[in-house]
Amino acid sequence: MSKKLRYRGRMGQIGLYLGKFMRVFIFQNDWKVLPMGAVIAAVVIFVVGQNLFVTQEGTSTGAFALVCVCIWIGFFNSIQIVCREREIIKHEHRSGLHMSSYIFAHMIFQLIICAAQTGIILLICVVSGVHIPEQGIIFNAGIIDIGVTLLIITYTADLMALMVSCLVHNTTTAMTMMPFLLIFQLVFSGVYFELAGSVMAVTFFTISKWGMISLCSIGQFNSQPMVTLWNTIFKFRNIEYMGRKPLLELIQMTERDGRVQDFLLWSGSYNQNDMYSSDALNVGMTWGIMILLAIVFAIVSIISLESIDKDKR
Repeated sequence: MSKKLRYRGRMGQIGLYLGKFMRVFIFQNDWKVLPMGAVIAAVVIFVVGQNLFVTQEGTSTGAFALVCVCIWIGFFNSIQIVCREREIIKHEHRSGLHMSSYIFAHMIFQLIICAAQTGIILLICVVSGVHIPEQGIIFNAGIIDIGVTLLIITYTADLMALMVSCLVHNTTTAMTMMPFLLIFQLVFSGVYFELAGSVMAVTFFTISKWGMISLCSIGQFNSQPMVTLWNTIFKFRNIEYMGRKPLLELIQMTERDGRVQDFLLWSGSYNQNDMYSSDALNVGMTWGIMILLAIVFAIVSIISLESIDKDKR
C-alpha cells in the first residue's frame, strides 16, 4: 500500500482506507460489535423498557440506561482501532498517508457501523413493546427523533474512543482507559449524582448529559405522570394517626372517584425539569453540542497522529 499512497490524493486515500476497513471488519471479526451491542441493548431494554416514556421515573431511568448502552457501544467500536495498527500507520505516513484522510475514512466507516447499531436498538425497542412517542419534536415521527438521538450519542462516543485510540500507544492502555471514560460519563452527567459549583461546568463535556436531555425531551418527560408519591402513600397506608388511617382513606377515595391517573399527573406537574423542555430548540441544541464534541474529537485525533513519526515507543 505504501507505494500507492504516494500517488493518491486525499480523496483517493479515503476510498482506499474505506475498502481496507471493510475487509478488516469482515475478515478480522470486527463484525462482532453488532451482535454484542444487540445483546447488551436487549438485556437493558428488557429490564427498563416497560415504563420507558410512560412515567417520569421510567423515562428518567430508561433514558439513562439507553444513553449508557449507546456510549458503551460507541467506546467499544473504536477504542483499539488505531492503536493496534500504530506501527503500520507510522510507516504509511512516511510513505505519503494524509492523516486527515485516514481519520475521515474512519469517521465515515464508523458512522455506517453506528447507524446499523442504532437500527438494531430501535428494532429491539419495537419488538419489546417500548412505548415510543408517536409525535416527534424535530421530525414528524417520534421514532425518528429517538433514532437520530441514539445515533448521535453512539457516534460521538465512538469518535471520543477513536481520539483516545489515537493518543495512546497500545491496546492495553486503551482498554484500561475505557472503564474510566465510562465512569466519567456516568458520574459527571449531572443526572443521578448531585454536582455543584465549578464541577457543573464539567458536565458540558459529557455525552451522557446531552443524550439524557434529548431523550427525555423527545419522550415528553414533563407531561408524564409521577408514581413515586402515590407509591409512597400506598406504602404507608396503614399508619394510624389520631385513631384513623388518613392515607388509606385518601387512597380509597381517589380510587373510588377514578382519579388515580389525575393524581399521578398532578404529582408529575410538581416534578418537571426545565432542561427537559419538549421543544425543537432544546432538542436541536443537544444534537448540535454532541456533534460539536464529535468534531473536536476528530480534530484532536488528526493532530495527535500528525506527530506519529516522533513516537519513539
